[in-house]
Amino acid sequence: MTNSETYRRIFTIVIDSWGFGSAPDSDLYDDEGADTAGHIADSVDSLNLPNLQKLGTFNLKHIRHVPPVHNPLGYYLKLQEHSNSKDTMTGHWEMTGLYIKEKFITFTENGFPDDLIRELEERTGHGVIGNKASSGTEILDELGERHLKTGEMIVYTSADSVLQIAASEETFGLDELLRCCEIAREITMKPEWKVGRVIARPFTGSHAGAFVRTANRHDLALKPIGRTVLNSLKDADLDSISIGKINDIFSGEGITEAMHSESSVHGMEQTIETAQRDFHGHCFVNLVDFDAKWGHRRNPQGYAQELERFDEKLGILMQYLKDDDLLMITADHGNDPTWKGTDHTRELVPLIIYSPSFKGSGLLRTGDTFSDIGATIADNFHLEAPAYGRSLMKYLR
Repeated sequence: MTNSETYRRIFTIVIDSWGFGSAPDSDLYDDEGADTAGHIADSVDSLNLPNLQKLGTFNLKHIRHVPPVHNPLGYYLKLQEHSNSKDTMTGHWEMTGLYIKEKFITFTENGFPDDLIRELEERTGHGVIGNKASSGTEILDELGERHLKTGEMIVYTSADSVLQIAASEETFGLDELLRCCEIAREITMKPEWKVGRVIARPFTGSHAGAFVRTANRHDLALKPIGRTVLNSLKDADLDSISIGKINDIFSGEGITEAMHSESSVHGMEQTIETAQRDFHGHCFVNLVDFDAKWGHRRNPQGYAQELERFDEKLGILMQYLKDDDLLMITADHGNDPTWKGTDHTRELVPLIIYSPSFKGSGLLRTGDTFSDIGATIADNFHLEAPAYGRSLMKYLR
């Protein structure tokens, strides 16, 4: 740590999809009125989030069951996404200093083109079934038994720019599934088919209603369109640690150490373990269950319970933070589980900031880009500032 660095370690935790109300441009996405955090609270009889509460989270946004506090421990603000999308990759890339002008290609309405499917079948040696937009659990109930009988791959998409391949981990095999996904990634590098991610979706089970997706999901994402603050961290010989699907989202670019998480609870346990180690740099955490298990499946009660599990682990993490540590908690988009459809929602996101050394706290101005996060990290470590974003370091003392 140099004498002029304020913080030796920065932790950025992404509660995947925890939006804080419609963004000013939400009408362009047909999301006016979406409110992930507020509608979750409205859907349950109680919500116990004492650690998020004392940081000042609910001074930033008032929701049912969790009142604001008089002397919050942290600073807090809302961020508006600047890029033209509301997907995972765009949100995370913007956090690290990029601006995505063009949306990734989606195949939600009609599935993937016949030529793409034909090439995938020829190159993998497996037939394809499905080829439509669907919930991962629903398509397993619909086609899982046929897959077990025929060995055909279940290919599907969503409102995101993704090509997902589901196959039995027990009969098809995880290695074979990953091989087929790598072929799919090669095929979908063509400009007209270029999806943001190819996702391996292994599952177990023998019949509809009993199929369960395993933790061995693997994302094959496009590389970021430019340099990010993660590249700057790595180039400066600082630690750039990823937990959860961060490494996949960035295709390993700018990452010095990657940890796979089996769940959001596991991801927080890994973060707590990392906080007990000595490192110098940044730890970037994605907690995907909020989005994948509860947001897309339109389950506000499950989402609320996941928030309570997170809050419990957050309390433990805070015990291990040192005076020269900085914690930032944010989200990459919304996914209102009470909203129409199963897509992400265009919302403002929270940025909750805490260090045990803070002498002040309170509301900061709304940011007009997620890149304020990357700019703050770069400023602290005296790295090249990203093209977008304004550092918050002058407030964080």
